[in-house]
Amino acid sequence: MKKTTRAACLILVLLLAGLPLFGGPAAGKGTESTRTSALLAHSSDSGQALHTLALGPGLINLSPADEFSTYQWGLKNDGEFRLIELKSKFKSIDNIYDGRNSKDGTMKPGPGDYESTVIGAVTGIDINIQPAWKLYDQAESKRSVIVAIIDTGIDINHLELKDAIWTNPGEIDGDGIDNDGDGYVDDIHGWNFYSGNNQVFTGSEDSHGTHAAGTISAARGAYGIAGITDNNYIKIMPLKALGGEDGLGSPEAVIQAIHYAEAHGASICNLSMGTNAYSEELAQTMKNSSMLFVVSCGNGGVSGLGYDTDIYPVYPASLPYDNIISVANLMFDGTLSSDSNYGATSVDIAAPGSYILSTVPGNAYGFMSGTSMAAPMVTGVAAMLYSYRQDISLSDVKTILLNSSRKLDTLTGKMVSGGLLDAYGALTSR
Repeated sequence: MKKTTRAACLILVLLLAGLPLFGGPAAGKGTESTRTSALLAHSSDSGQALHTLALGPGLINLSPADEFSTYQWGLKNDGEFRLIELKSKFKSIDNIYDGRNSKDGTMKPGPGDYESTVIGAVTGIDINIQPAWKLYDQAESKRSVIVAIIDTGIDINHLELKDAIWTNPGEIDGDGIDNDGDGYVDDIHGWNFYSGNNQVFTGSEDSHGTHAAGTISAARGAYGIAGITDNNYIKIMPLKALGGEDGLGSPEAVIQAIHYAEAHGASICNLSMGTNAYSEELAQTMKNSSMLFVVSCGNGGVSGLGYDTDIYPVYPASLPYDNIISVANLMFDGTLSSDSNYGATSVDIAAPGSYILSTVPGNAYGFMSGTSMAAPMVTGVAAMLYSYRQDISLSDVKTILLNSSRKLDTLTGKMVSGGLLDAYGALTSR
């Protein structure tokens, strides 16, 4: 775990003005134990279970398992983001001592203990978040937004996330009474539709949902990383519908979670999950919902290569509704990840999804890769845009995100927008 610790010590300096950093195992790369199954899983009983894409709970997803563990996305002196390689200035990290001791007496390396070298990455391949933050922070008023994350659970006590978690205003904590009469007792911070209780965090199996939450709303300028949104205005509603070692769940649980989210004021919903089995009830639930759904488009087939979802649909990403944004995984060189699905009409936009550093349970950080990591990037910017632009409706958000995306030749004909998510472009679009 030493590499993860070293990287985490550098995160704040590298990330004060940028994306959550990149690094870690990519779906479809590395050993079998460090990557997701290439198949979209579905249950043996119904054939319609939903499975988290990319690296889900129960898999080894921390940086020591990956050849890119020393690579990080960071802001260079010229104001551009690059993928850089971090190298210790010391022969042995254990020899470092400069007064930065932890409570247990062990020595902690710091940002000054490393050198960095830029490696192959294309200038401008990032979500352009730094100027978007500046613009957002200058706004005199913003709209409050609730973002539902239907996934595995979320570690709501993580230092990065605790101030971003939604609290049910109609419920009294711990009294054993359904105070707001919604049918859920003590649903203070959401609900566990996988197990049927109010435990929205159950342990290590909830890494996938916790990771998504960090990309969207990790505290900016406070601890180790920075999420996209301002947690003073944008709150995360944890809805656990997936669980177990492989992150499986039923369409029924997801449907119940959607109804709950809508009833409790969520306007945007992240769904980093997918299956090749169609559920009419799920489709109709999403079609008739007032929420905007941001959905991962999937990580390829048995070959480990992404495929055309215009031909071979993945649900719910391929549902042809105006309130769904389907997201592909863009690499740091401006090309789609080899295992990312695509589709000229069924996939809408691309966002960074490989080597993403975000929160995992236990006040820790981990690297994950896949379209599951790209979707929360779009969710975060969608929430930021909707909060900032009080003159627009929720239905405008998708149009603005697609129209303001940065067009890339590598994406032409592979998705509706042909472009990369651009936060500043979205906030300034008129």
